[in-house]
Amino acid sequence: MSELPFYLAAFALVLGVLIVFHELGHYLAARWCGVKVLRFSVGFGKVLWSRRYGRDDTEWALCAFPLGGYVSMLDEREAAVAPEEQHRAFNRQTVGKRSFIVVAGPLANFLLAILLYWGIFMHGSQELLPILGAPPADSPAAMARIVAGEEVRRIDGEPVATWNDLRWQILQKAAGRERVELEVINERGEIAVRHLYLAAVAEEGWEGDPLAHLGLRLYRPDLPPVLGSVSAGGVAAQAGLQAGDRILRIDEARIESWHQLVLIVREAVGKSLKLEVERQGRVFSVAVTPEAFSDRGLRIGRIGVGVAEPAGGQRELRTFVRYGFFAAALKAVVETGEQSLFSLRMLGKMLVGEVSWKNLSGPVTIADYAGQSAKLGLDYYVKFMALVSVSLGVLNLLPIPMLDGGHLMYHVIEVVRRKPLSERAMVIAQQLGMAILFSLMAFAFFNDLTRLFGG
Repeated sequence: MSELPFYLAAFALVLGVLIVFHELGHYLAARWCGVKVLRFSVGFGKVLWSRRYGRDDTEWALCAFPLGGYVSMLDEREAAVAPEEQHRAFNRQTVGKRSFIVVAGPLANFLLAILLYWGIFMHGSQELLPILGAPPADSPAAMARIVAGEEVRRIDGEPVATWNDLRWQILQKAAGRERVELEVINERGEIAVRHLYLAAVAEEGWEGDPLAHLGLRLYRPDLPPVLGSVSAGGVAAQAGLQAGDRILRIDEARIESWHQLVLIVREAVGKSLKLEVERQGRVFSVAVTPEAFSDRGLRIGRIGVGVAEPAGGQRELRTFVRYGFFAAALKAVVETGEQSLFSLRMLGKMLVGEVSWKNLSGPVTIADYAGQSAKLGLDYYVKFMALVSVSLGVLNLLPIPMLDGGHLMYHVIEVVRRKPLSERAMVIAQQLGMAILFSLMAFAFFNDLTRLFGG
C-alpha cells in the first residue's frame, strides 16, 4: 500500500504525456488547416481547471476523468456558426484536410515513440546477452537439443545481440510461422543450428511468457545464496537482512544456490517464510513475507535483494548497447513500425480466437507496469512510455466509431458515396462505437481485477 502513491504518480505521468501529445497532434493539424479550436481538454467530464489563450481564445482545460482527452473545433453540426467564421468550421473543410486533422493524433503518438526510442538508443543501456539456460524436460527447447550456456547469434539469419532482441524476434515469428532456426555458439566456440518449433505459444493463447512456454530460459550461473544488495525499505531490509548475509535454509528446505532461493520466493506471495541466515559466523533466523510483483502478467513474490557477484572467473552475461545519431534514429523508426504491426496482428488473432482475450489489459495493469518500470530506472520507464504510446496510436486507428479510425472510416465512405453519411447513420454508428468501447473497457478492467486478486 505504501507504494501506491508512487505507482499512481508514474501512471499519471505516462497518461498525461501521451494524452497531451495525442491531442496536440489534432490541435496543430487543425491550426495548420485554418480550423478554429474552441477547447483543448485533458480528460473528460467536469472541468477542474481552465484558462483561455491565443488569438482564437482557445480554452485549455483539465477535467475530472483523466483517461483520455479531446480537441473541440468550430463545427456547424455542433452549434450555430457566425457567417464570417464559417470558412474556419471543421465540417466546411475538404475530406483531405479533415482526414489529416483526425489522423494527426495517432501520428503524434507514433512520433513520440520514435523520439523516446531514439533518445534511449543514443544514450545506451546495459543489456543481457542472449545466453540460454537448461530447458525443462519435454519442452520445445529441449526437443530442439538446446544446451545450457549456448548463446544465440542469429534467428533465421537475422542477428541477435541481446536477450531483448531474442524475445522480440521470437514473438514476431511465433505470430506467423511454425518454427525458427537458431544459430548458437557454446563456450568452446562451437557453432550449431537448433530448430525450434513455436506452436506452444499459440496453444497457450499467448498468455503469460511465450519464451517460458517454449522452454527458453535465461542462463543463470551457479551462484551461492549470498546477498549482494538489499533494497532500502524493502521486505528484506525491514527484516534486518544485510549485504553479505548467506541464506542457509528457507523453512525446512536447505538452500544450495541463488536460483533455488529465487524460485522459492517467487512462489510465496503473501506467505511468511522463515529464513536461516549466516552472518560473520553467527547463525540466526528471520521471518519475511514476499510482496507481490507483476512479471509479464504473472504474480510473483520478491523480498528486495540482489545476488552477490563473485570476483572474477565468471562468464560475462551483459553488454552495453549504444547507437550513433543516425543508426539510433533508424532503429527507433523500425522499432515503432514493428511494434505497430505486431499489435495489429495480435488484435486480429484476438478477434478470430487465436489469442486469448485475457491478454487485454486495462488501467490497473498499465498503472502496475508504469510503477514497476519507474522503479527499475529511467531507461525502463521511457521504454514503457514509448510502448504504450505505440499501443495508443494503433488503438485510435481502429475503425471503431468514436475513435479516430472511426472518423477516417466515415471519410472513406463519404469519398465513395460522394456525400457524407446522414445524421441518423452517424448517431447509430456513434452509439454502436460507444457500446463496443465500453464493452472492451469493462472486459479489460475485469482482466485487471482477475490478475490483481487471482494471481
